[in-house]
Amino acid sequence: MHQLGLYKDGLFRRNMSFIVRSEHGYSSSTSPCKEDRPGRRQLLALGVTISPWLLLYPQTSVTCMPLLCRFDSISAVDILIMCFSCNSVAAEAKKGFIPVTDKKDGYTFLYPFGWQEVVVQGEDKVFKDVIEPLESVSVNVIPSGKENIREFGPPQQVAETLIKKVLTSPSQKPKLIEASEHEVDGRTYYTIEFIAQAPNYTRHALSAVCIGNGKFYTLTTGANERRWEKMKDRLKTVVESFQIFNV
Repeated sequence: MHQLGLYKDGLFRRNMSFIVRSEHGYSSSTSPCKEDRPGRRQLLALGVTISPWLLLYPQTSVTCMPLLCRFDSISAVDILIMCFSCNSVAAEAKKGFIPVTDKKDGYTFLYPFGWQEVVVQGEDKVFKDVIEPLESVSVNVIPSGKENIREFGPPQQVAETLIKKVLTSPSQKPKLIEASEHEVDGRTYYTIEFIAQAPNYTRHALSAVCIGNGKFYTLTTGANERRWEKMKDRLKTVVESFQIFNV
């Protein structure tokens, strides 16, 4: 795999630890709710009214926190409208998904609601389901002197090399299912579907690779094989949403 230049700077490490990023909250000493505090009954009524919506749009609970503190001057309907505006980008992108845009590295993709961002050494971005740890999406970005993914070879050849050397660990047995090619805005993408069989589980995964901005981009998402039929449409949405833009 050295010919692909994918081992530079040790970015692809096989043993990696996860650190879940906590949401930013409000402490009691600095809370914006110290002024204009609503009554207890008002808060209970508000909670019953909007809690189902906060479950559907989890980011709203943090983004719109200051709005809840001024409940005595606005209605629950007003709060719902403003909370929805906080999430308008996600709603417009695709129902049930949240968009991610990295303006520094020049890529964008969608991930399912409910997944949490985690920090993984060597990965640019990672989001995962905290209950089903094999359900995740990661993006890796490394420098590349190539201008098109085709310079590494046809989809089948590149896919075989990636799943054996990069996308799986030594303890896993990879099997390529399909490799295809498509273009978006003049850029060539290879999409890879494969299975990684470990001693105690089997992961069904999808990857998209592309070159642009002098970088080699790899997005990988997947799930436990036993949940593939349930998750495959969502995972295909994730991999199909991956796009590179000029920076």
